[in-house]
Amino acid sequence: MYAITGITGHVGGAAARTLLAAGEQVRAVVRDPAQGEAWRRAGAAEVAVADFTDPAALAAALDGCRGAFVLLPTVATGGDAEHRGLADAIAAGVAGSGVLHVVALSSYGADLPDGTGPVRWLHHLENALRGTGAVVTAIRSPHFQEKAGDVLPAVLADGVYPVFASSADVEVPMAATRDIGAAVAAALTDPPLTSEVVDLDTPQYTERQVAETLAGLLDRHVEVVVLPRPAWTDAFLGAGLPPELAAELVALYEATDRGLLVPRGDRTHPCTTPLETTLRDLVADAVAAA
Repeated sequence: MYAITGITGHVGGAAARTLLAAGEQVRAVVRDPAQGEAWRRAGAAEVAVADFTDPAALAAALDGCRGAFVLLPTVATGGDAEHRGLADAIAAGVAGSGVLHVVALSSYGADLPDGTGPVRWLHHLENALRGTGAVVTAIRSPHFQEKAGDVLPAVLADGVYPVFASSADVEVPMAATRDIGAAVAAALTDPPLTSEVVDLDTPQYTERQVAETLAGLLDRHVEVVVLPRPAWTDAFLGAGLPPELAAELVALYEATDRGLLVPRGDRTHPCTTPLETTLRDLVADAVAAA
């Protein structure tokens, strides 16, 4: 059996669905028992209730499983100490559970201790997990294709696609979360003998290509607007983000612009879902919700 935390999110949910489709048993680890019932109906063999801030509860939730998937949630109003403390609590839960193999969602750039915005917390998580005694598979992903959903409201309302970079015409790798979940499932069912870092090898696109794909799906003109660096913080704050998260996102996009978020792992895992597939789903969900 495999314990999946973050199962109500994109990556955890995709990992669970991939495992269930392959006939594997899944223990859904949730904070809300009601969410667990939905996964029980979806085929999860067991449901465990635990919060990442509670190492004892997390240890109990992972106990007896062949492997577990963990991730570090972003606390919108949290700072460095809060996220590092959360990573330490997750590691304590893993250590207390005795689980032999843990797969962690990480990011390109997590090999660097700082200068990468919120990715530095994943650097801390990876190292904390390696100190638990478990074999650790760190799945390092580039930006998610689904991040286009963050600017989709501006596209729908004003036909504007904002770009937080120095250019809209530089290709960058973008991973679909369904592929990340599949990579997690593959790592869980085929664990390595020693800890490793797996870089996701994904399609590459420019921000202009993202905007053009959205324009085609929406059948409307979409203007690409490259925001100057001094305008980034105000743009994030204007979108309703708290100052703490706005500052971290600015640092993240600066790190991307500087070329710091690159693969440096032990091996790669291919991801093949094209951008148009992901954007079509995002647009369909947005239209259905309107």
